[in-house]
Formats: sequence, structure tokens, C-alpha cells
Amino acid sequence: MRLDKWLWAARFFKTRALATKAVEGGKVHVNGARAKPAKPVRVGDEVRIHREQYEYVISVRGTASQRRPAPEAALLYEESGQSKQARAELAQQLRMEAAGNLHVQKRPSKRDRRHIIKFKQESR
Repeated sequence: MRLDKWLWAARFFKTRALATKAVEGGKVHVNGARAKPAKPVRVGDEVRIHREQYEYVISVRGTASQRRPAPEAALLYEESGQSKQARAELAQQLRMEAAGNLHVQKRPSKRDRRHIIKFKQESR
């Protein structure tokens, strides 16, 4: 089975086009080597997938010719314990960083701008 189709069927990517783009971009490695979208995937292969900041290290347990529901798709692979732990630690670290960043992402109102201008003039 093709790698891009397997990634799509295992629900790592929403579309085959996204799976193909990730494989071509070097985000997916099979058995430690960079792969092409048409690379055949076999049971027992180790696949490393980089999505955003996270890395999944999985072993292929089965193939499917169609995209199936998530519980069935989860049977196609097995994620290593180290991979799960590393993702959990990274998620915790990202949550802690986000909690410390209380910066509001909105523009100041007219009243806020007046206060800012007044503060800058007083500090001179």
C-alpha cells in the first residue's frame, strides 16, 4: 500500500493531498529514511511523522484500502511508549508557556490609545 494513502487511511492527515505534501516535504520517514509518497508500507515498518511541533514514532500493524472510522484506523498502527511520553511532555511544556503569556491580541481602543499617548508624554 502507498505511504500517502496509508497515512490518510490511518487518519494522520485529513486528505491524501495533505499526506502527499507532508511526505514530499520530508515530514515522514520510513525505517529511518526519507520516503516518497508511493513508497510501499508493510506491516512492521517504523514510520516517523512530524506534525507541527509533535513527532509520532509508530509501527505499522496493518493496512486498509479505505479510510475507516477512527477506532478502526487506530488498529492500523501502534505508537511507541517513548513517543507518547515525549508528546505529553511537549504538550505540558507548551501549556505552561502559554499560561505565562497573558498578552492580549486585540487593538487598543480609542480611550486606551489616549492613555498610552498621555503616559508617553509624561515620561519625557
